[in-house]
Amino acid sequence: MASLAPTKNHAVRDAVHRHDHLSKQGFLERAFTFAFRGLVYAQIWEDPAIDMEALAIRPDSHVVTIASGGCNALSYLTANPRAITAVDLNTAHIALNKLKLAAARHLPDHDSFRRFFGEASSKANITAYKTHIAPHLDEVTRRYWEGRDPIGRRRIGGFAHGVYKRGLLGGFIGAAHLLARLHGIDPRRLLKAASIEEQRAIFDREFAPLFDKAFVRWLTDQPASLFGLGIPPAQYEALAGDEKMATVLRERLEKLACDFDLKDNYFAWQAFGRGYGEGPEAPVPPYLQAENYSDVVERIDRMEILHANYVEYLRTQGDASLDRYILLDAQDWMTDEQLTDLWREITRTARPGSRVLFRTAGVETILPSRVPDDVLGKWRYAAEESLDYTRRDRSSIYGGVHLYLLGDVA
Repeated sequence: MASLAPTKNHAVRDAVHRHDHLSKQGFLERAFTFAFRGLVYAQIWEDPAIDMEALAIRPDSHVVTIASGGCNALSYLTANPRAITAVDLNTAHIALNKLKLAAARHLPDHDSFRRFFGEASSKANITAYKTHIAPHLDEVTRRYWEGRDPIGRRRIGGFAHGVYKRGLLGGFIGAAHLLARLHGIDPRRLLKAASIEEQRAIFDREFAPLFDKAFVRWLTDQPASLFGLGIPPAQYEALAGDEKMATVLRERLEKLACDFDLKDNYFAWQAFGRGYGEGPEAPVPPYLQAENYSDVVERIDRMEILHANYVEYLRTQGDASLDRYILLDAQDWMTDEQLTDLWREITRTARPGSRVLFRTAGVETILPSRVPDDVLGKWRYAAEESLDYTRRDRSSIYGGVHLYLLGDVA
């Protein structure tokens, strides 16, 4: 494994850089790489309930996913697959995932596990880390968590002071809260709504007009303004499409705020409250839910975390050896050549009955005309199901959720 030093993310650089460094686009790509070098997502922003429904995971399934913040990879354990391989180019995400695996193995009970990653803002977490987790971490991961971030804070201290407020996404949400307050809006007010109807009324009255402000429209027209969402320049263009970015963001935020009951949507709590709600009834990802705790702990050894490029990992696997693939939104970053290379490896390693799930910033699937027919023609796009998954994805930030099935399998 490469060093976990945050300045060594060469794999991220190779994935993002497409243009000459002296061009405007090249400058933006390098600025994104610089921003991406540390922790980006303390929490992953894809709905694992949708993932598990779409993937139809079976006891013999080998799931290959991008790790990100680890919430979904651990949550897939509740579906009882044979194995999960989580890969990531971001070394901070690797460290976070390894921390979660060690915590699941060695924290004494569900209360301490949920407090560590659910509340993630208690001094008791630091004691739990020193007593139960740190002795079981590999040297590189332990050095990461006991090291300091760019402004001098010890990284493990985030779990005593609100880790979901940290990282690139946490900083972006914090900046959005500040911008809202400067316009007289308290985002937390939405979380006090007693019904979906009240959620809608608060959004229409307080949040929607914010996106008509001249400064907000100008700010969101700058690609760098969305680096905090982990959106590189190439994906920014796909997200905007033919509309103003402020309009697109308003639509996505409206879905998050209005389409789902807050009691069931932990993504909304993160966006509007900068953390999960308090108490045992607060919504949390499946891996943190009390009813799933024993399954997660018992199956934790089925999961491996690798600092690797997705396609390079596939090259190490045998023909027809895998069957569940989750690509998050990584394909939005890719050139046609990279997409073709990826899908050739997916097709080679896919067993009969395999499924591939991914998201896109835009609405439509990006594969037709970009991946050759001799590869993509072996797969069936589940168009109707994909529209339904998109509608029901509680994270609400993607234009499309897409499911492909090998051959004509249902």
